[in-house]
Amino acid sequence: MTGKERILARIHGQPVDCLPLMPITMMFAADLAGVPYGRYAADHRILAGAQLKVAERFGFDYVSVISDPAREAADLGATIEWFENQPPAINESRALLHDKSTLDTLALPDPTKGRMQDRVEAAHLLSQRAGNDLLVEGWVEGPCAMAADLRGMNTLMLDFIDDPPFVQALFDYTVRMEIAFAQPQIEAGAALIGVGDAAASLIGPRLYNDFVLPYEKKLVDAIHAMGAAVRLHICGNTKRITKGMGELGCEIVDLDYLSPVAEARAAMGPRQVLLGNIDAVRVLRDGTPASIEAALASCHAAAGDAYIVGAGCEVPRGTPFENVEAMARFARTRPLTCQ
Repeated sequence: MTGKERILARIHGQPVDCLPLMPITMMFAADLAGVPYGRYAADHRILAGAQLKVAERFGFDYVSVISDPAREAADLGATIEWFENQPPAINESRALLHDKSTLDTLALPDPTKGRMQDRVEAAHLLSQRAGNDLLVEGWVEGPCAMAADLRGMNTLMLDFIDDPPFVQALFDYTVRMEIAFAQPQIEAGAALIGVGDAAASLIGPRLYNDFVLPYEKKLVDAIHAMGAAVRLHICGNTKRITKGMGELGCEIVDLDYLSPVAEARAAMGPRQVLLGNIDAVRVLRDGTPASIEAALASCHAAAGDAYIVGAGCEVPRGTPFENVEAMARFARTRPLTCQ
């Protein structure tokens, strides 16, 4: 069974030969390939080469175009700071939508140009080189994360209370942009689109259900209509919004280490495929192969076989190779409880 076949079978509830393996690697992949991260984020050829190298080295089932959250914002004209060996960052002190009225004049960016196009090219190159062996994952920002990128995190949190209609207008804009961004990635060969919406973990269930969930749902439904599956990735403590996350219909829901697998399973039901959720730093980077396999065994036991092996978030830079190998070994050798 190829990696792509394994993932697709798992998300469709079909038999698999072992647990799929889908850890997020960005800086770890760049370091393995021996390239500064600034170049990894700027050049799809370097990103694709590093992703293929890390997948081959550790036996991952997929490759991903994820690199940083500043692609869409950069193409909209936001102030982006670049670093030689760190991810590019959005300068929130000079937020593009510091003046809310700017939203009324903001055109949707063209995903065939700029940094967005570079991500599309990454999906195309990975699809060409991975063939049917590895699943190719595209990536877009979720409505809350993208709104925070454009407005500033603290300001957006105040907007929820001070100006709800503006938040709804901003979320509507971001979803339309991300739908337009997902489409060429899917056409380029991405069978799965990751939706990163980390900022959503900072709000409670009322604001999530009233504001974020409806727009995440629009984005997820649109990606499905284009023929791709969806992986929802919300970093942080999502315990209070887990039920809503499970209502989106995403094929895969990532869980950070702050969100217990057992609670997510109870909230989302037995069929939802869960991914994670070991602590990427204290368990994966700083642990031992034995402690990592034990932590993953606990996750698998709580999740059941509707489970994909990975960390709560990105594999950190500096993680010992033997620790990543332990994660891969667990995925390949862990007995499946049922099919």
